[in-house]
Amino acid sequence: MDCIFCKLVAGKIPSTRIYEDEETLAFLDIAPIINGHALVIPKTHFDPLTATPPAILAACMATVQRVAQAQLTALGADGVNVHQANGAAAGQVVPHLHFHVIPRFAGDGHHWNWHGHAYGNMAEMQELGSKLKRAIDTPNGAGGRQ
Repeated sequence: MDCIFCKLVAGKIPSTRIYEDEETLAFLDIAPIINGHALVIPKTHFDPLTATPPAILAACMATVQRVAQAQLTALGADGVNVHQANGAAAGQVVPHLHFHVIPRFAGDGHHWNWHGHAYGNMAEMQELGSKLKRAIDTPNGAGGRQ
């Protein structure tokens, strides 16, 4: 496997590690959106999110929480963004599950460019909600894609 994050876990690529436990690793992003931007990954290779065992996701989120608290405490961040891109269409570049934990400061100049839109009508929204509910309530998401 030629995964850059697996190489990082194995110590074959240098990194600035900020937290590590049995299941997860947190390190500073080499191209931060805001200084202090960290990545949290499982030490074992998992991708996509939907194929990752729930216990691994829980371990990752516990580490995300620790890193976020450290950014608030040590860096004096005013807030924190947590971001996870899953799949190339969502902007995922490294195909190894990872969470971005980004400290935010009032006036830091970063903007997400999030432009929401309204559904065409309530019936459209309710139909999509029903499809999603059925997929959630059916084992394996009603045979949907991962």
